[in-house]
Amino acid sequence: MSQSSSLLVLHLISDCLVKMIITENPYSGEKLGEYDEEDQGSISSKISRLRHSQLEWARDISTRLDALHEVKARFQARSSELARSITLEMGKPISQAEAEVKKSIWLIDYTIQTAQEMLNPENVKTEARRSYVRFDPLGVVLLIEPWNYPVWQVMRPAVPALAAGNAVVLKHASIVTGTSLLLEEIFGLDVFKSVVARGSAAENIIPMVDSISFTGSGQTGAKIASKAGSELKKCVLELGGSDPFIVLHNTNIESTVAAATDSRLQNAGQVCISAKRFIVHDGVSKEFGERLRDSFARVRIGNPMDPGVYLGPLSSAEQTKIVREQVSKLRDLGEVEELAHGLEGNFIPPTIANPHSEFKEEVFGPVAIVTTFSSDQEALRLANDSPYGLGASLWGNSEHAERLVPYIEAGMVFVNKKVTSDPRLPFGGVKRSGFGRELSRYGILEFTNIKSVWVD
Repeated sequence: MSQSSSLLVLHLISDCLVKMIITENPYSGEKLGEYDEEDQGSISSKISRLRHSQLEWARDISTRLDALHEVKARFQARSSELARSITLEMGKPISQAEAEVKKSIWLIDYTIQTAQEMLNPENVKTEARRSYVRFDPLGVVLLIEPWNYPVWQVMRPAVPALAAGNAVVLKHASIVTGTSLLLEEIFGLDVFKSVVARGSAAENIIPMVDSISFTGSGQTGAKIASKAGSELKKCVLELGGSDPFIVLHNTNIESTVAAATDSRLQNAGQVCISAKRFIVHDGVSKEFGERLRDSFARVRIGNPMDPGVYLGPLSSAEQTKIVREQVSKLRDLGEVEELAHGLEGNFIPPTIANPHSEFKEEVFGPVAIVTTFSSDQEALRLANDSPYGLGASLWGNSEHAERLVPYIEAGMVFVNKKVTSDPRLPFGGVKRSGFGRELSRYGILEFTNIKSVWVD
């Protein structure tokens, strides 16, 4: 074979490899699926069909809500299958995957119950015969979603956007391609479609759609926002977080440690709103630290398909490498204690770090960074000394804690409860944690044209 022929064969092989997405089980390393990547022509045709279907979908909200009733029934019928897909593809313990699906069904139910009222026109008193604000759909909404909550992250914008009369195209993280296609199948709507493509394809899809909702890293979010801005397309960005968990001197240590363990270790610490920085009053820091170490050490680690396991592997070898490098950096800054040993593969042990200087990276793994404070002013300074501003929690006397809330730079502040997403409350952050909101009435209106109407 000639050199030119050899090069041609190599190029053809390379093209085939680029166009194939392979998913793997992060616990066992088993290959789960192979998927042909869609090209731009295929994606463009899919979005054209979505746009056509959206025109009919937008006509009547009662018809849309009836369709969402049927979607809810399909989710309920296939919830176990969906939870299993989550666990196999990204390693979340099965009990947590089941909870994720259950919460997603709650969102559908909540939206069915409230969407009509949220989208009703608002009358405004002016000198016009009639003036009001109506909320019309934008058209086709692109969702670019991450792997850490493969169902909930999708549902959070998808269900409100659909209820508002939009069509949805989902570009999911490639490592959860099987879950993405399963979601399309369960939705079973002409106005909800998944595309099989790598992350780089997302920017090329933006010119084809009317609005974008992105959840992911700040670096990628900045690229998405830049592309959306160049196309003058509205976007909602839910980016990273390094949430402070502020322990006041008058806290209940036992319940606070239980919440700290849950918040930091759930989903192997791969949660944007998990507590990552523990800012503890020096009057209770010794007891809090001892109890936190004991609590971390008792967590059951192992096969995520085991219902009794709480801490599974990280989602991929790449993610494991990133966290291990961050732990190494923390060792250079102070004491680091690992509360489990002998783990292999994509496992990171529950870890507590006490750095003597600032560490401002978001650690997307089961690593708690603990510092102390002696006054409320110092606690607020430490809490706000971060490029992120997604969530924060305060633990102690509720009246004392609530007085600090106005001074915390975050989109969500919880007192005596870990930060969580709730369909009834807006979800989102400030600073490098993004902009715009998901969930509640504020979230559904992000996917509408807020249209003023004046009639004389």
